Amino acid sequence: MDSLIDFALKREYERLQKLGDRLNDVNKLIDWNLFKPIVSELFDNKSEKGGRPNIDEIVMVKMLLLQAWYGLSDQELERQVADRISFRKFLGFPSDVPDYTTVWYFRERLAKMGKDKDIWSELQRQLESKGLSIKKGVIQDATFISSDPGQNASKPRGEGAKTRRSKDGNWAKRNRKNEFGFKLHSLMDLEDGLIRRFEVTSANVHDNNIDLSQKGEVVYRDKGYFGTTPKGYDGTMKRAVRGRKLSRAENHRNKRIMRKRKKVERHYAVIKRVFKSGHMLVTTLPRVQVKMMFVCFSFNLYQLQTLSKTMA
Repeated sequence: MDSLIDFALKREYERLQKLGDRLNDVNKLIDWNLFKPIVSELFDNKSEKGGRPNIDEIVMVKMLLLQAWYGLSDQELERQVADRISFRKFLGFPSDVPDYTTVWYFRERLAKMGKDKDIWSELQRQLESKGLSIKKGVIQDATFISSDPGQNASKPRGEGAKTRRSKDGNWAKRNRKNEFGFKLHSLMDLEDGLIRRFEVTSANVHDNNIDLSQKGEVVYRDKGYFGTTPKGYDGTMKRAVRGRKLSRAENHRNKRIMRKRKKVERHYAVIKRVFKSGHMLVTTLPRVQVKMMFVCFSFNLYQLQTLSKTMA
């Protein structure tokens, strides 16, 4: 019976493959087994006493990537994996597929133990092993990630608020309106368009308080960072101040920087429009951090597929 099912799945997938399967393309670009020792440390039921066996670690990582890529809730992720053959192929046609509660608990473990940082570091190591290291500089910027305040949007939440919504989010003025949520600060490779580093903060943290650059890097930033000095070489746009206008040379410099840093808008557009991750329903900063890590991971896979065509 199993062989007949496998045969039917294979035939159905062959039909899809003729139309193109992006998930299958990106699946080949990463060594997924290298994430297994990182994730396996989250589980503690591998004792002599036995217990319920764990879902394969790589399946769990890929489940959260699918969720980020397609902007799915936990419940919808479970339904889509059951329904879509491309999802099951990406997961390796596992015999056991985790339900939505298992996905939720896995993401919670990542947030509590900080293993999302190790997953991100391993992704960056693999990118560099492919020769995709930072060469020409980096671009830093930030984007607003909205969230639900859980009460009247015109009133900032107080310490006594009982709602469970967005405990760590905060208010910030955006386009002359008060909005509630978080900020995704990211640093992108100028040449390859890959996200190299990121940090999530509440929305009221000013962009210039976050420096993701490292010594030796040329970092291009907009006028919002004016007045602060990064760890890397400073490529921040100049801003006129009271009593002093920008010189012609400074205006020309700003235009050169603007042409370089406009590339940063692409990955924010993909994150918000393609991945539908411009709004978060999770409640704490560590949870948002894990969510955004998988979103940034997904974008790098998205971009890596494009780069692989030029490298071939």
